[in-house]
Amino acid sequence: MPAKSKAQQKAAGAALAAKRGEIKTSELQGASKSMAKSMSEKELHDMASTKRKGKPEHVSKSH
Repeated sequence: MPAKSKAQQKAAGAALAAKRGEIKTSELQGASKSMAKSMSEKELHDMASTKRKGKPEHVSKSH
């Protein structure tokens, strides 16, 4: 599942780093913290590896 925004892609990258033990889970905040708990390493990798070109910084909640 590709990321829909740059912010989502960045959060997935942080959560993936925590899953891999590169950073402490306690250092995560907000979306990245819940992503680390609820998504598999493969799902996080797929979302974090999304290309940023053409993505908005944030996606409105109405979508």
